[in-house]
Amino acid sequence: MTATTPRLLLVDGHSMAYRAFFALPVENFSTTTGQPTNAVYGFTSMLINVLRDEQPTHIVVAFDVSRHSFRTDRYAEYKAGRSETPTDFKGQVSLVKEVLAALQIPVVEKEGFEADDVIATLACQARDQGMSVLISSGDRDAFQLVDDQITVLYPRKGVSDLARMDPAAIEAKYGVTPQQYRDLAALVGETSDNLPGIPGVGPKTAAKWITTYGGVEGVIARADEIKGKAGDSLRERLADVIRNYEINRLVSDLELPLRPEDSRWTGWDREAVHQVFDTLEFRILRDRLYQYLEAVEPEAESGFDLTGEVLTEPGALAGWLTTHVPTGTPVGLAVKLDTGPNRRHTASITGLALATAGGAAAWLDPARLDPTDEGALAGWLADEQRPKVLHDSKPAVLACAAHGWQLAGIVRDTQIAAYLARPDQRSYDLTDLALRYLHRELRVDVPESGQLTLDGLGDEGVVEQNLMLQARATLDLADAIDAELSRDGEQSARLMAGVELPLMRVLATMESTGIAADTDYLSELEAHFAAEVKAAAQGAYEAVGREFNLGSPKQLQEILFTELGLPKTKKIKTGYTTDADALQWLYAQQP
Repeated sequence: MTATTPRLLLVDGHSMAYRAFFALPVENFSTTTGQPTNAVYGFTSMLINVLRDEQPTHIVVAFDVSRHSFRTDRYAEYKAGRSETPTDFKGQVSLVKEVLAALQIPVVEKEGFEADDVIATLACQARDQGMSVLISSGDRDAFQLVDDQITVLYPRKGVSDLARMDPAAIEAKYGVTPQQYRDLAALVGETSDNLPGIPGVGPKTAAKWITTYGGVEGVIARADEIKGKAGDSLRERLADVIRNYEINRLVSDLELPLRPEDSRWTGWDREAVHQVFDTLEFRILRDRLYQYLEAVEPEAESGFDLTGEVLTEPGALAGWLTTHVPTGTPVGLAVKLDTGPNRRHTASITGLALATAGGAAAWLDPARLDPTDEGALAGWLADEQRPKVLHDSKPAVLACAAHGWQLAGIVRDTQIAAYLARPDQRSYDLTDLALRYLHRELRVDVPESGQLTLDGLGDEGVVEQNLMLQARATLDLADAIDAELSRDGEQSARLMAGVELPLMRVLATMESTGIAADTDYLSELEAHFAAEVKAAAQGAYEAVGREFNLGSPKQLQEILFTELGLPKTKKIKTGYTTDADALQWLYAQQP
């Protein structure tokens, strides 16, 4: 297998969801409507981890249709020893399928067969096509499929700790090859499937017989040669061994609605994910899902072409604007701010960079401008007919206002545009966005000569170069995000021009102006509430007969439920909850 080999992930849906149900306390996982979610939460968490760690190119989840299959026709007691499905688990399988639909992961079932058989069929087909296969299942029958191309991810604890069961791991644990695991299970039996083994014969003895006689068929053929009580038990249970061996065989030639090559995973439906995760109240899992998405962003293919100048000579800025920025030409603008302590709304501008789509860029220090250039810059900044593109424009508007300049003509803000395109992302950093949309790093592509010329820059020009790169990247990024937003028609463009950018200016004005506060009144209010809290605490101490820590849930639990014998609230990991809702409920129970 190589890095480019297609990788198929096959998940036993029922097996992993059922394990998740028992791994996570049901009382700790439910929606506000009372729907238990521990199984679907654990299953989804496991799936996100496997997607992150294994990065499969193809995915299928298989489910059992019912407990009836050709195996129950062959042996009526097959799986008969299993307890009734817990009430709190019922209904969660359908929720798991809703999550899978939102993630656009196909689900496959086959009437009369088990999920194991679906997985065996797809695994063998994928192997024959040269694919690498991972099987996530808590059913050890899957071990018989393992070979150099097929690995089982077997849960050791809950569904969060998965062991990689390859041929070496199976031989080390059971003393037989994966192809012989079916033989081992036939002799030892499988409690969960209600398949009785030979009394007194454990995995070690069974493995020894298999190695000696070449498999279960050899053991059966030479059963008379095996001495002792184990041999007697074998001969008494030969019919059970034969039945177990037949039933344990996974069917690998089913007719299914899809083949491995049809299961390529292209990502999830964002709106559907939001809807399902909101319904299930899976906020943390949604964050993890999008962390995973960010972790697999494509690598940078290149940097940016840039011809930069540092404008220090008198009149240089006015000349540069005339040469490179005709009226109506969009310009990328980046501003470096001195954002020291307590300078949020009065930050000074320590550097300013402009860039054009043609690769021309300039950097200047506002403190070093002569009156002519400062006038030229102020006029250009305030000109509505000079379109400007920025990333996170509000701080720049505030800083320009503090400097005495008006920043007008902002036609696009790439941070806002990225939010409109993908409101579910956690970060809208310019570096990340350039990588995501442009497949570029914020670096300058060095010419073939190996020399990079930035006129006026010495060895210490990194800050200036970085700011020019930001201005250049912002301009290209705006076009790329606009292309994505255009899929929504004109709605996103109207939001940007008619709502977001005007609102940005309103917010900037509000932040600059501030809010008046009556500090004397607020101090009086603080003293009033402090007195109320003290009085309430004193009343609690008097009711109990001693002082205690009202902020300690443990002490509150002891007093409320043990000493006072009040009705029990919802049970959590640390006992019975004493949150605000629970205390309000207890108050309402009192006569």
